[in-house]
Parts: sequence; C-alpha cells; structure tokens
Amino acid sequence: MNGPNGFYYPILTLLLASLVIMGSPGPSTISATAMGAAYGFRRSLGYVCGLIAGTVAVLLAVAAGVVAILLSVPHGAFVLTTVSAVYILHLAFKIATAPPLSRSNDNKAAPAFSGGFLLAVANPKAYLAIAAVFAGVSLFQDQRLLDATVKIALLTGMIITIHMVWLLVGASLSRFLQDPTVSRIVSISLAILLIVATVVAVLE
Repeated sequence: MNGPNGFYYPILTLLLASLVIMGSPGPSTISATAMGAAYGFRRSLGYVCGLIAGTVAVLLAVAAGVVAILLSVPHGAFVLTTVSAVYILHLAFKIATAPPLSRSNDNKAAPAFSGGFLLAVANPKAYLAIAAVFAGVSLFQDQRLLDATVKIALLTGMIITIHMVWLLVGASLSRFLQDPTVSRIVSISLAILLIVATVVAVLE
C-alpha cells in the first residue's frame, strides 16, 4: 500500500463494516441489552464477557478456516442452528420472567459466563457477519499472516466495544424498570426481540 491513505483507508473500512454488520441488532447484542435491562450492569457483566469470549472464538475460527470445515460436514450448520435456537428460547424465557430490579434477589443468579459463551458460539449471525467483514477487507495484500493478525486484533477491539455499548444501553434502561408493570412489558418485549433477531439471522 502506497502512502498513509493507502494504509488507513482499509482500516477505516474494516472498522466501519464491523460496526454496521457486527454491531447491528442480533441474538448476541440483543441478549446483552436484555441482560443489562433485566439484571443491571454488574450482574450481567459475567454473561457479556462470555458473549465477548465466544464471539472472539468465532473470529479465530473464521480466521483459521475452521468454520468452513465445520459447515462442510453433513448437518453441521443444522446442528449449530438447533443448539442456538434451543438456548435462545431458554434465554428469552429467563429474560421475560426476570423480576423487577427492585424486587430481584441478589442470591438469584443471573445468566453466567458459560451461558454467554454458548450463545455466542452457537449464534448463526456471528459466523456470517464476521466472515463477511474478515474476508471483505484486505489490509496487507502480500502478507497474509500479518493481514490476519491485524484484522483479528482490530475486530477483537470492536467486539468488546460493541457488546459493552449494548450492555450499557440495557443497563441504562434498568432505572426505568422499578415499576413491575413497566419491567414486565420491557422484559417480554426484549425477549420477543431476541427471538425475532434470531429467526432473521437464521433465515438470512
């Protein structure tokens, strides 16, 4: 790449593409928002860290070509989709039935790191979105290892930023959810949105 613009333009393109494609509403981002709203920032942090770790694992799998191998196995895509659907339905139920924060018992565990990790690695949108961003931009055309390493580092930063922003959005809603009726309406709405986002991701 010649000149500073030749270096920075592909990076800017990569970051903007990741923001639009990976940051748009989907099972992972919606669940981060829903957990923040249902359980507050602190109690949802472990779950969202699981989402981040799982999404980074998907990124590494995409970079290594593991996803292509997995999806080439008979019924591989179907198994991923089924696992995702079952877990997301379970998660949507927990969100819809979460008590108002003012009535929440701190001893009642919020979804944990493992739950977030499972959703992320079984999230059909994650594979499609990350593969599209990763393959869509080339930073170092003649240095494949360097190209992959830099893209992994940049996209990992974006994954962390995107999920934390969605969690903060959800947590900011929690102050309005002290009223049981409002809390129930918002929780059910977020649970439905999570299911809809998953169906859209599967059908895309």
